[in-house]
Amino acid sequence: MLESMQLVAYVRVSTKGQADDGYGLEVQERAIRKWAKANGHRIMAVCSDAGVSGTKDAADRPGLSAALDMLRPPPQATGLVVAKLDRLARALHVQETVLQVAWRAGAQVFTVDGGEVLADDPDDPMRTFVRQVIGGVAQLERHLIAKRLRDGRQAKAATGKHAVGDYAFGFRGDGKGRDRDAVPDEDEQTVVARVVELRRGGASYRAIASALDAEQLRPRRAASWSAMAVRNVARRAGAL
Repeated sequence: MLESMQLVAYVRVSTKGQADDGYGLEVQERAIRKWAKANGHRIMAVCSDAGVSGTKDAADRPGLSAALDMLRPPPQATGLVVAKLDRLARALHVQETVLQVAWRAGAQVFTVDGGEVLADDPDDPMRTFVRQVIGGVAQLERHLIAKRLRDGRQAKAATGKHAVGDYAFGFRGDGKGRDRDAVPDEDEQTVVARVVELRRGGASYRAIASALDAEQLRPRRAASWSAMAVRNVARRAGAL
């Protein structure tokens, strides 16, 4: 068993979905407290960042900044503990910077799933290499997740659907989560039909905008129609 230490715990989730997937702040904290008790350590404080990306620097994460402040002289804790190294950071350069800050303050860093994260040793270069590989894997995983999400949105868009964001004029979102799709908005479709009718009759975008305003057919957000907004509606409707 390690010598008893006074530790500050750090927990983080980047999204609500991550909490729903069973790795939320409370789950991380329970794992940390269980590990600390088993190893005879005392948790002095738990600092958290909810909905904050692990790619952000410590200065942009209030919870992590607070945890590192507790390690600086006069120290309130002699070590930092996280559930997994990727909770500390999901970008390699951020991970290495945070570790250096902790070590230079004379503190030790621990993970529940791996024990102490040992400081660099010039006589043991593999130690640094292995740690950085782990950090690099976390960074790669983040990029792959982002790519999968982008690919999923693009595939859905190719079928005329998308799960997030705004919908083109004439459509609105219907459903929840992954089942959310675009469906026609009856009122806005009336406006789209009028744009198409006027455009095919030879009216300019500016003239159509004036006509829509006169007929009190309002755009979604603006107080009045602009020629550019009319053009966008016409383009999507195939009536350029």
